Amino acid sequence: MSHALSGKLAVVQMCSGPEPERNWQEAERQLRAAAAAGAALAVLPENFAVFDAMQYRAFAERLPEVLERLGHLARELDLWIVAGTLPAATRPDGRRIEDGRVRTASHVIDSDGEVVARYDKIHLFDVDVDDAQGSYRESATFEPGAVPVCVNTPVGRLGLTVCYDLRFPELFRALLDDGAELVSVPAAFTHVTGEAHWQALLRARAIENQVYVLGAAQGGVHSATRRTWGHSQIIDPWGRVLDEQQADGPGVSVAARDAGAQFELQKRMPVRSHRRIR
Repeated sequence: MSHALSGKLAVVQMCSGPEPERNWQEAERQLRAAAAAGAALAVLPENFAVFDAMQYRAFAERLPEVLERLGHLARELDLWIVAGTLPAATRPDGRRIEDGRVRTASHVIDSDGEVVARYDKIHLFDVDVDDAQGSYRESATFEPGAVPVCVNTPVGRLGLTVCYDLRFPELFRALLDDGAELVSVPAAFTHVTGEAHWQALLRARAIENQVYVLGAAQGGVHSATRRTWGHSQIIDPWGRVLDEQQADGPGVSVAARDAGAQFELQKRMPVRSHRRIR
């Protein structure tokens, strides 16, 4: 535990649509608000730049310019940015995806504007939900990733996840074994599943792993068939909700990481050393 690394954390909520430039303007507004509130690291939601499956492959071809634009903003604001997710037409090793699908990739951009990590969503949401859309088949659009990713940041070692990954505690254990002290969860939970499970899962992952969990969500009505739950929030290692967006639509939540208190909790309740099954 690098318990000198405390600092302010931010999660951005959006209600993104099919117009990338409008989405970008909203993301920039919220990142500026996060920086003005003193955040050292801010997490954008899943699909923050474009929320339209028909556009993902074309948008993926523009990924370098989008990352460059985010890099300029990160430098200007002196802010680390977890770029929610962006569609990528190539795998992390540079090989192109030839079947028309994309990867849903979460990039970490440091305050010098450099991409220092990329995580590709491992678990894909192929689920039937009792809502207006009814059926979700992410595997038709996305190729899954395979490798858990952690990265060192000024506020601690960050583990990367995306949305549906939240339901798979073994991924969080793998991040914990790689030293994660906080975990980002950019998401676009449906309204139905979010109302039932979003906060319960965020708190469970925080409590069982004794880490900060940063849930940056889409929240609102995106189309006639798509509504997301929102309630972006920051959870501490004891499971306390430090800040939460209660309303739909854009906003930013900010809270401080107390690394010393996190370290003391792990000493008092050493669940990591008590593990018997790996």
